[in-house]
Amino acid sequence: MGRVDDRTIAPEPQDSESRFERGLRPSHIDEFIGQDKLKDNLRIFIAAATKRGESLDHVLFHGPPGLGKTTLAHIIAKELGVNIKSTSGPVLEKQGDLAAILTNLAEGDIFFIDEIHRLPRVVEEVLYPAMEDYELDIIIGEGPNARVLKLSLPRFTLVGATTRTGLLTSPLRARFGVINRLEFYDPKDLKKIVLRSAGILGTEITDDAAHEIARRSRGTPRISNRLLRRIRDFAEVKGDGTIDLDIAISSLLALEVDEKGLDAMDSKLLRSIIEKFDGGPVGLDTLAASLSEERDTIEDVYEPFLLQLGFLDRTPRGRQATRLAYEHLGKSAPSQLF
Repeated sequence: MGRVDDRTIAPEPQDSESRFERGLRPSHIDEFIGQDKLKDNLRIFIAAATKRGESLDHVLFHGPPGLGKTTLAHIIAKELGVNIKSTSGPVLEKQGDLAAILTNLAEGDIFFIDEIHRLPRVVEEVLYPAMEDYELDIIIGEGPNARVLKLSLPRFTLVGATTRTGLLTSPLRARFGVINRLEFYDPKDLKKIVLRSAGILGTEITDDAAHEIARRSRGTPRISNRLLRRIRDFAEVKGDGTIDLDIAISSLLALEVDEKGLDAMDSKLLRSIIEKFDGGPVGLDTLAASLSEERDTIEDVYEPFLLQLGFLDRTPRGRQATRLAYEHLGKSAPSQLF
């Protein structure tokens, strides 16, 4: 089915997008669009920590990719006026990797770990005393001659981000004082994001074109910004550079993003369930084999949005296409679905 991160509507960042995303990233909490309840709580926690002259409690952001977890980590650092050091779970392979970062933090700094659920267990265990007591236990020597050297650390704030909160160990999760889930965005907020990004890029866009991009963005700002960037290319080559509704619709058609935000891979998954397995239920491993995909890819990448749309059901016996999925693909649903 091709590389997942090559999909136009993949919520994960693509290799070429880092510079582009940084240019569009809001710096302050008041510039961040959406997630209103989460923002209100963060304002309180940041203000309280600042008033007391203390470091902010450790913060965990969880939810689907592309919703702003990394952006919020940078905003917290900016609002607190401190530095941020960023890394990811898979990069911290050894205890020494973690120790090198922790010992170079200053008082109040933000230490951001993306994909924190992928931390190796041996590294995670070193993180416990660092989070709880601001101490680092370094083992010197081996075997019976080994001894533990305790180092004091500055009072830093760990900000963790994960798309798989169920994979976090209980001891790690329990050490976060602030836990927030990011939800998919509604089209109204995504439209504001598209208009803001277009302004930063210096691209003219009509109100209805921004709405069209927003409603096909799968509730995900990263996808909104990626679609805007691709559609801007069409507007510059096929028009006068302005993105109007006609340009937006024709570009989205060329990019194979339908009115619900589904692409060819989503449709292939639904068609496989309907045509090969009579609509389901079908086991996840069987479905993955039929699509030549990894089980985790289906579960983490394809399913969340299809479940949100109500096109897919998870049952004890497997995955099942819903009446809405049949209707979207223009197929007649079995009578038992009505």
